[in-house]
Amino acid sequence: MDTRSTPTLPGMGEAFRLWARVGLLSFGGPAAQIAVMHREVVEERHWVSDTRFLHALNFCTLLPGPEAMQLATYLGWLLHGVKGGVIAGALFVLPGALVMLALSALYALLGEVPLVEGLFFGLKAAVLVLVVQAVHRLATRALRGTPSRVLAFAAFLALFLLNIPFPIVVLAALGLGFLRPAWFEAKGHGGAGAEGPPALLDALLATDPDRPRRLARSAWRAGWACLLLWLAPVALLLLLGSEPYGAIGRFFSIMAVVTFGGAYAALAYVAQAAVEAYGWLSAEAMLTGLGLAETTPGPLILVLQFVGFMAGFEHDGMRGGILASALTLWVTFLPCFAWIFLGAPFIEQMRGSPSLAGALAAVTAAVVGVIGQLALWFGLHVLFAEMRKIGPLDVPVLSSIDVAALIIALLAAIAVFRLRLGTATVLGIASIGGLAARFALH
Repeated sequence: MDTRSTPTLPGMGEAFRLWARVGLLSFGGPAAQIAVMHREVVEERHWVSDTRFLHALNFCTLLPGPEAMQLATYLGWLLHGVKGGVIAGALFVLPGALVMLALSALYALLGEVPLVEGLFFGLKAAVLVLVVQAVHRLATRALRGTPSRVLAFAAFLALFLLNIPFPIVVLAALGLGFLRPAWFEAKGHGGAGAEGPPALLDALLATDPDRPRRLARSAWRAGWACLLLWLAPVALLLLLGSEPYGAIGRFFSIMAVVTFGGAYAALAYVAQAAVEAYGWLSAEAMLTGLGLAETTPGPLILVLQFVGFMAGFEHDGMRGGILASALTLWVTFLPCFAWIFLGAPFIEQMRGSPSLAGALAAVTAAVVGVIGQLALWFGLHVLFAEMRKIGPLDVPVLSSIDVAALIIALLAAIAVFRLRLGTATVLGIASIGGLAARFALH
């Protein structure tokens, strides 16, 4: 089919299968999740171009909450309107939420989660390779001049060496790009990419440029509805004095507004408040919850679901844990839908603004550095069992290298870069290898 003359979007059934696949494969934190999404939507299906993907990612990076989930929602909205956005965002979260609910229940009942580490051990090693691939491809396509490359490297150093808070890094890049848009102007890189026909969505918008404006009306209505559905239950629980559910709703609603930079930006505060202020769980349990969130699909912010479950379980057993888990998910992710449906139409309408284009292009460069830092952090924690602090740096203890993880990662690299096997095939083989390695070692 010649998409330039007869662009036709995929049906909702095909989109549903895609987003379900992305949700099931979204291991390893935001860098890995963005890598999987880029591979599925941009590289393999050519539904969205690099420039539109990065444009949406830049906006999502500025928002509180999990940027990868919000990116899925944004792209789903562009492709299929509000319904597509809801499906994409929900399917990104749902597989991991169901797994986290089951693991939370097992932990609450048994005190441990057998086989989980072995099952996901190989997946993490393979995902590391996908992250490296994503960083290389994003850097190649997004860094189009010396200022962009310098800014990406500066963002990497600011996070890795200086431990500067993520929001400050992104906002500084935004301001620089807004003041000096010419430094970051993309040259010779149109919506179709550097080669070949335009992506499906770009071809459609070329023949129907009014589409984003039409989609905006329903998006704004959906955004305000999400805000109401988020805040009304929390207000009702507080008015009724329903504890601990009122406190859970209020606490995690605040987290949904202030979690710029994703889960790690909020973990220190959440851990301190949940353990010391509310007494919902122990510090050891909090660390277990983070480990589960890191080894299951979905956003790392699902660690909040674990905290909510433990708070409800302490109050009313399994029934309380399930109710509190559902409430935590509700107040954590409904705001994410609201931010996208209220903000994405505006961002799409402003695509032609040089100042906005420069600002978002600068954010793109900074995001490459951010993802590079996340990839390095992820890689060190996958390949080494122990880390130690040297000044502001987390440095691996070389003697703690995990040989099995290294071997699986190297084999995955061969499968991805040399054999060019599909994502599901690589992850499937790696998970089996990881499980076998763990059984052999124990």
